[in-house]
Amino acid sequence: MKKERHVFETLGKARVVVENEKVVEVGKPLLKYCPLWDKMRGIKELNEKVIKANIEFRIRDFGMCTADREVEMDTFVGFGASETFMTALRRGLLDTTVTVCEGAGTVITSNPALVQGIGGRLSGVIETAPVEGIIKKIKAIGGEILEPPAIDQTAGLQMALRLGYERIGVTVPTLADAKRCRAISKHAVIFGVHLTGIARKDAAEFCEFADLITGCASPHIRALAKKKALLQAGTAIPIFALTSAGKELLLERAKEVENTLLLNTMRLPVLPEERQPKPQV
Repeated sequence: MKKERHVFETLGKARVVVENEKVVEVGKPLLKYCPLWDKMRGIKELNEKVIKANIEFRIRDFGMCTADREVEMDTFVGFGASETFMTALRRGLLDTTVTVCEGAGTVITSNPALVQGIGGRLSGVIETAPVEGIIKKIKAIGGEILEPPAIDQTAGLQMALRLGYERIGVTVPTLADAKRCRAISKHAVIFGVHLTGIARKDAAEFCEFADLITGCASPHIRALAKKKALLQAGTAIPIFALTSAGKELLLERAKEVENTLLLNTMRLPVLPEERQPKPQV
């Protein structure tokens, strides 16, 4: 039987390997505590046992890594990369997005429910193999993928431009990706994601290319926000808008958040100590 191998960095940036729908490897997480997972699943301490159980739950719950994968979903958090792009598509601020889904790799889509569905409960896809059932579902509701399927955000942005899109949102996990995407398009909205563990120098340079960036568990991005951020969404795992384009997307997202909101002028970042990831790396 052909081996379908998927590698993630998730739940405190632990390396997790799933083969043929089974969790076969779980590494040690960099974090002991993540406020997001505490809020969403009541996880008080990140360890290998808890992480394995959570990945197995995702496989059962929405078919992650399987042909049964749900590819359209509701909001998972108030402010996240997929939620922000979903709203931007719905409200016409973006024409399309370039994100990543396990089993399909880089996905180009203008379908708000699809961009949320593939990204809402997924993080840190490092390696993936094609899953035909996932690919068919994505294509059936307005998604395009690279041929052959691969995780390549630069190639995805180039494909979106060839398809005629102009206002494109793209998620990037590395400084190299951010540089290449900005070189390809001055107008793309670049969203830096999955940045726990980023070096200080790389974080500083990343902020020169990105429009939006998630703080993850990075002390460097939090420190840079003092100088760079125009707007902050969230206080535990904050998202920072670094440009007016990024600020516009976050403000538009705020209009769709159902919970009550506080809008106020103050020095950024606002980071209650008791709500931060531990340790920050």
